[in-house]
Amino acid sequence: MGSLYTALASFLDARHHLGSWQLRIDDIDPPRAVIGSVERILAGLEAHGLLWDGEVVYQSQSADAFERAIKQLGQSGRLFRCRCTRADLKKTGSCGQVCVTQQHTDDAPHSLRVSVDRSLLTDFDDSFLGPQTITVETLPEDFIVKRRDGLFAYQLAAAVNDAQPNFTHIVRGEDLLDSTHRQRWLHAILGLSSPQYAHVALLHGTDGHKLSKQNGAPEVNLSQTANNLRQCLKLLQQAPPPASAQNPQAILDYATANWAPPLHLI
Repeated sequence: MGSLYTALASFLDARHHLGSWQLRIDDIDPPRAVIGSVERILAGLEAHGLLWDGEVVYQSQSADAFERAIKQLGQSGRLFRCRCTRADLKKTGSCGQVCVTQQHTDDAPHSLRVSVDRSLLTDFDDSFLGPQTITVETLPEDFIVKRRDGLFAYQLAAAVNDAQPNFTHIVRGEDLLDSTHRQRWLHAILGLSSPQYAHVALLHGTDGHKLSKQNGAPEVNLSQTANNLRQCLKLLQQAPPPASAQNPQAILDYATANWAPPLHLI
């Protein structure tokens, strides 16, 4: 339900403003991939009438662009090899062994990190959550852009993909709010324009954890799509569709016309 709720907010925000709604699958972490999960995501969206524009974008298709970004970061002088294990890291996730001064050049296992200059980034205004200020926690001293297993890190991949010329707005869950500061910093370093970000407050279960697949939340029941949409609209504090709207399309038509951004939704 948490994923449907966030997708619905993104869909309605785009459609209300007569924009296109692009679906991107962030598939850059094969070891964590669950067989069949992408197909279930697509089927769930389609069943609820959340139809995307154009082809589905797969993040793994952008490997060349990610590699160019890594090269550019290296040329900026901010990229360094880090040999830290999880146990070596600081509480903020930054390098804990001052690897930036070691200039490691051998082939021992390492990740690639960037040193952060906070003066290059300003606060930003989130479309749903309001002004967002930068703190030590939201933008640490450094962070990973390429993992020691050779896979591109989420921060780099999302930053490069979010800054595509045709992307003007990114709507996603509040759990990614801190990441936005890092991604906007990467935009500044790479000479990219940041889109307008909007983060939807998370849904939590009775145990206090967010309603997500990784926390064991059940999949939405596709036999009651109209009820699912009505429940999500209520959670997003939207005007309830009339009783006459009894199928997903009718509900979405009403919700699109009456969409009101869930400002500072808690």
